[in-house]
Order: sequence, then C-alpha cells, then structure tokens
Amino acid sequence: MVSQEQRRRQLAREKFLRQQQRRTEARRKSRTRNSVIASVLGVVLIGSVALYTTGALEQDDDQANANAEATPSASAPSKAPDPCDKPAEGKPKSETWKKEPAMSIDKSAKYTLKLDTTCGEIDVALKASAAPHTVNSFDFLAGKGYFDHTKCHRLTTNGIYVLQCGDPTGTGTGGPGYTIPDENLKDKSLKDNIYPAGTVAMANTGQKNSGGSQFFLVYQDSQLPPSYTPFGTVSEAGMKVLKKIADAGENTGAGDGAPNATVVIDKATVTES
Repeated sequence: MVSQEQRRRQLAREKFLRQQQRRTEARRKSRTRNSVIASVLGVVLIGSVALYTTGALEQDDDQANANAEATPSASAPSKAPDPCDKPAEGKPKSETWKKEPAMSIDKSAKYTLKLDTTCGEIDVALKASAAPHTVNSFDFLAGKGYFDHTKCHRLTTNGIYVLQCGDPTGTGTGGPGYTIPDENLKDKSLKDNIYPAGTVAMANTGQKNSGGSQFFLVYQDSQLPPSYTPFGTVSEAGMKVLKKIADAGENTGAGDGAPNATVVIDKATVTES
C-alpha cells in the first residue's frame, strides 16, 4: 500500500510525462502554423518560440486534478502578505541573439552569479568546469543586462519545489534567441532522480539541448528526471531568501503558479573570483 507522499510523487511524475508529450505536439503544430504564415505573408520569425519551462513546471488543468487526488480535502490557502520590496525602476530588455555566444570564460576559474532581487540577495556558486556553455551564456547575458528587471514568474509548492526565473517576458515563453547544450547531467549531487535543495538548473522544452535563459532554483529536495543542466549552488543566505519567497506561496492555491511575493531580479551579475 503506497503512502500519501508516494502517491503525490507518482502523480507529479505522471503529470511531468503528460506535459512533455503535450509540449512536443504543441511545438510541432506551432512550427507548421508558423511555416504556413511565413510562406504566405513573407513574415520572418525572429527569436525563439520554445517554451523554456521545466518538465514538471507548467500550469495546467492536470495540476489541479493531481492535487485533488492527492489531497481530496485540501482547500486553497489564503494569500500570505508580500514579504518583498518594490522593484527598482526599469524595464526588461527584449534583445535576442541568433547564436550562442563564443566561449569567453576560463573553465578552470571560479564564478559567482549574484541576483539582487526585491526579496534579498541570492548568490550562486557556478560550476564553470562542469557546465561551461551554461556558465558562459549566463556571463554573456548578465553582462548585457538581460536578466535585469525581470520577474521570477513561477513557484511550485507541491511535489516539486522550485522558483523559476530568467524570462524577460514573464510568461514562461521567452528566451535569448539561441539554445545551449545540456551539460553535467551526471553531477554527483543528483541521486535517485532528486535535485537537492540549493541546486540551480536550466529549464528546457523537454527536448535535448533546448535550454535558453530560463532557470530554476530548488528550495526543497525535488524529484525530477536528470534532464536539466545543474550549473550552480545557492549560498546559505540565498536559501533563506528562497524560503521567504516559498513561504508566501503561489497565487493559484494548486501548487503551481506565480509567486505571491513580488520576486524581481533588479540586477544580475557574474563575477570571477
């Protein structure tokens, strides 16, 4: 007899597989439709239309259904007060690029990603030697101010526990116009398909080598397939910020929605130490 926790994890995994299948079909239809429009109107489609979301990190009707099965008597929690400050003045940038930036980092050096957010500072020790393409891309995008004034648009609180950021559009569909290869999928920290608390990993479309700019920060051990490039580790102080954000909950009450906290990256920087 399975426990409630085992059933909840099983439902989360089943949901993940269904979402992967739906996104693959949606991308196929989207590519076909865009091709027809372009051929008739001569429209040149610029940038990426890939959905940079993690496999188990997309809001849909199945999430509510899964939650209902796992916790039949659960009711939506009341919205917690916003624990964060107002964002700094400024707007996200919309610039995109056609190809991955040339390698410019020193793979043997140590790099730190600093996220100055409305909820506090989150420092991430980057894994340059294990995920050089990912770290190089973040160094490039941060240098361009790509992440500045962007919202962390998604918080999951049921089965998978992450905060998702890195999309200037704030919709979960944005990206830098290029993709980067998967890396470090056999990281020693990933055991039994668990991304441990403190992991920072790339979101993707569910297909290989489809990461862009969106990433997620794990605030509690989460069961996911090893398909998302782990490229950094959050500092102890940063974990306290993530916990504050998570404690405020998300806006659907179903465990997958926008954070109730106003989580905006005022400034992102990558430094070499």
